[in-house]
Amino acid sequence: CRTYVNPYVTFTDAGRKWRCNICALLNDVPGDYFAHLDATGRRIDIDQRPELTKGSVEFVAPTEYMVRPPMPPLYFFLIDVSISAIRSGMLEVVAQTIKSCLDELPGFPRTQIGFITFDSTIHFYNMKSSLTQPQMMVISDLDDIFVPLPDDLLVNLSESRSVVDTLLDSLPSMFQDNMNVESAFGPALKAAFMVMSRLGGKLLIFQNSLPSLGVGCLKLRGDDLRVYGTDKEHSLRIPEDPFYKQMAADLTKFQIAVNVYAFSDKYTDIASLGTLAKYTGGQVYYYPSFQSTTHGERLRHELSRDLTRETAWEAVMRIRCGKGVRFTNYHGNFMLRSTDLLALPAVDCDKAYAMQLSLEETLLTTQTVYFQVALLYTASCGERRIRVHTLAAPVVSNLSDMYQQADTGAIVSVFSRLAIEKTLSHKLEDARNAVQLRLVKALKEYRNLYAVQHRLGSRMIYPESLKFLPLYCLAICKSTPIRGGYADVTLDERCAAGYTMMALPVKKLLKLLYPCLIRVDEHLLKPSAQLDEYKNIMKRLPLVAESLDSRGLYIFDDGFRFVLWFGRMLSPDIAMNLLGSEFAAELSKVMLREQDNEMSRKLLGILKKLREQDPSYYQLCQLVRQGEQPREGFLLLANLVEDQIGGSNGYADWIMQIHRQVLQNP
Repeated sequence: CRTYVNPYVTFTDAGRKWRCNICALLNDVPGDYFAHLDATGRRIDIDQRPELTKGSVEFVAPTEYMVRPPMPPLYFFLIDVSISAIRSGMLEVVAQTIKSCLDELPGFPRTQIGFITFDSTIHFYNMKSSLTQPQMMVISDLDDIFVPLPDDLLVNLSESRSVVDTLLDSLPSMFQDNMNVESAFGPALKAAFMVMSRLGGKLLIFQNSLPSLGVGCLKLRGDDLRVYGTDKEHSLRIPEDPFYKQMAADLTKFQIAVNVYAFSDKYTDIASLGTLAKYTGGQVYYYPSFQSTTHGERLRHELSRDLTRETAWEAVMRIRCGKGVRFTNYHGNFMLRSTDLLALPAVDCDKAYAMQLSLEETLLTTQTVYFQVALLYTASCGERRIRVHTLAAPVVSNLSDMYQQADTGAIVSVFSRLAIEKTLSHKLEDARNAVQLRLVKALKEYRNLYAVQHRLGSRMIYPESLKFLPLYCLAICKSTPIRGGYADVTLDERCAAGYTMMALPVKKLLKLLYPCLIRVDEHLLKPSAQLDEYKNIMKRLPLVAESLDSRGLYIFDDGFRFVLWFGRMLSPDIAMNLLGSEFAAELSKVMLREQDNEMSRKLLGILKKLREQDPSYYQLCQLVRQGEQPREGFLLLANLVEDQIGGSNGYADWIMQIHRQVLQNP
């Protein structure tokens, strides 16, 4: 079954044979791996063999695990330079950030880099190391794309460093007077693909307007109100033009991962653009109405993280398991190659993948089931490696034992991915109902375990392990990709949130679904000596309006942004210390800056600590004063999950509704 040797395999026949814990086959031990067994049957070299004692290990892969020599880390930038990209300041921030990260790109001195910019034409850059400055070549025939100078468009970063620096310094000024409003995105994407296809790598796309010229051009959609609530509604959330899915399939085949950075104040069809990231193991970063003065800091952080985090290249992942267990479905951003091989042109620690398994009870005869996840990848240093995680799970005969061990985080991660996938083929309402149905089914099954021997009457019962599951299911139904209808969330925002949540690790997803609300005014008034009280302020409050005292100052943190809520009766001293001369201004216009006082430094210190808990995204801070409508509504009140908002349930009503359905007979 090609399982990797792990702590659960057993050795017999004086150490000459080993039995696989997954398929139970007896295998010969190769001569160079042989070791004698001691009296208890353990290998005498077990202490020198981490793979026989540890659940997570890495092997250096031999040459038969390579289809071609390991690729170098490769970063390719495809940048929109039409008028809106210049005016918003996007181009300038992107160029500066890339330049500031060049020393930290993984893989020195093998790292490769390349650039294409586009508006109604496509601009290639020759950055050959012998040049003093880059040469720009413009292609305007969008129907017949060819690559000029194919060998000098992708260069070794350490050899061509000065040329790359010059290009990044001059990009903003080169296009500062550009009045071009068109976007030949499709042809530019094909050009980037042609340049990258020999090696693969990471393609970062910076897109500021709806693709309007050449192949893959898109039109405005989502304006027709009559489509909402009908069976056609879901089609707005999937790509209209097959070009995007076809390109994604080609990109992943040639080991190219795509990250999409989308900036726009108008519709850009994230549903279509995001497909490129979805099938190539990438992610979507969405900056609606981007302005560098307001949002520049977030783009700088997130792009730097993307460029400098440890990355695994040209990877494939497979999960193996013992008899009686079969993996049926996989959820996340990847392309499924065969029935069980996940193709991941690039992988990093900010992604997670969900899998569903089914049990075939007749075959489930052992006391323990083993799982092994293996990721075969190229490290940035050029080594081909296999990272292996092996897990043993006991088989129980009593279902209630399994309920006691239930992992809410894993369950919620699978439920939310299933719900988002359902919105791509059904109405939003159907996706919400499906979440509710799964929850009811789980609680009904549990209830049935006890209904016979105990007279439960109409009491509500659930295992301790799942006490937060109903709350998280309500939060899924109120999350950006799934809640409400046409008027509640813009189409692009809904799709962007869906692509993001499909890839989020468990902890990050739980925080997005049920954000942190903490009160900070009391802490800011205390003398500085007690800074170790950080733990005390982190007391999370329930997400209900009653948690907000109008004399207080609160931080709302969902991992993607901060909302700082100023109570109506908050002491004016605090507001003046934090906001300086702007303390009485309308807060939508105010940016939080460090003021020259202890209180301001303290608050920024708290925000910094919150950001450091998870650097994968950067929270910008939005300020809102109690009663400042409509901002208070959409920034904070609509996100108090346990309250009744608009037509959606509050937590108490939701629990009653779930309970009634659990009590109904089948």
